[in-house]
Amino acid sequence: MRKKVTVVGGGNVGASCALNIAMKELADVVLVDIVEGVPQGKGLDMLQMGPIEGYDVSVTGANGYEETAGSDIVVITAGLARKPGMSRDDLLMANYEVVKNCTEQVARHSPNAILVLVTNPLDAMCWTALKVSGFPKHRVVGMAGVLDTARFRTFLAQHLQVSVENVTAVVLGGHGDTMVPLVRYSSVSGIPLTDLIEPDALAAMVDRARNGGAEIVKYLKTGSAYYAPSAAAVEMVESILKDKKKVLPCAAYLEGEYGFHDLFVGVPVKLGAAGIEKIYELKLTAEEQAMLNKSAASVKELVDVIRPKMA
Repeated sequence: MRKKVTVVGGGNVGASCALNIAMKELADVVLVDIVEGVPQGKGLDMLQMGPIEGYDVSVTGANGYEETAGSDIVVITAGLARKPGMSRDDLLMANYEVVKNCTEQVARHSPNAILVLVTNPLDAMCWTALKVSGFPKHRVVGMAGVLDTARFRTFLAQHLQVSVENVTAVVLGGHGDTMVPLVRYSSVSGIPLTDLIEPDALAAMVDRARNGGAEIVKYLKTGSAYYAPSAAAVEMVESILKDKKKVLPCAAYLEGEYGFHDLFVGVPVKLGAAGIEKIYELKLTAEEQAMLNKSAASVKELVDVIRPKMA
């Protein structure tokens, strides 16, 4: 029996996510959006692409959640996108309501699903989905670090004029400009970055990675990134569905790891059929831990705003 993945949100990120899942033949896909006709039209368009690209999965669109029943994974991308000058934090209350409503429906129709959150502000939305769904913590995970790491690897590969496949990078922390790229754990085919790049140039790339999303928003003016974010979410979906057990930087619920409690923070995790199967605790320097503390504090500020609504 084929696997089933629901993608909530038929915008650029959600539609790209659904298409990538179909093209990789990972699962049958249900695309959900509140705008009548949009998910149905996009789903039908993707279905008709199958004979050309050679994939044999079902892609359907829906405005409700009945069609999503029994999903193995639900990717939540629904919500407002950032506009120029808008921080992820500005999205908090609007997207809290969106994610809360989506999660209630998902938990009702697919009680055994694994939730992959993409909606910003990411870490706070993961916390919302965990509390609303009542799911165990290993079945709620956020897409952030995979994207942030991809951006960092891209800039490093461009600078060094090497293949991105040879660049390994580690990013911790909340999704946003407080994230913590761990230069000490990053390398090119095992060669430390500090042996290859001058400190000033490396610091500039770290800063660019932190602001990678804002840079794209500035260019687009009326939207935000979607190709790389959707690809990042699909890498996570694939690792879960195929039980690949990839070690990826994801937003995970921490209960003491790295010194944090009751927060989602970006950390390396093993993603397999059960969802988050292991959280890896890296040994950090005092400076790295201080940066991670700052990042987690910014996440906590957002969570503390929405926490009373859960009472």
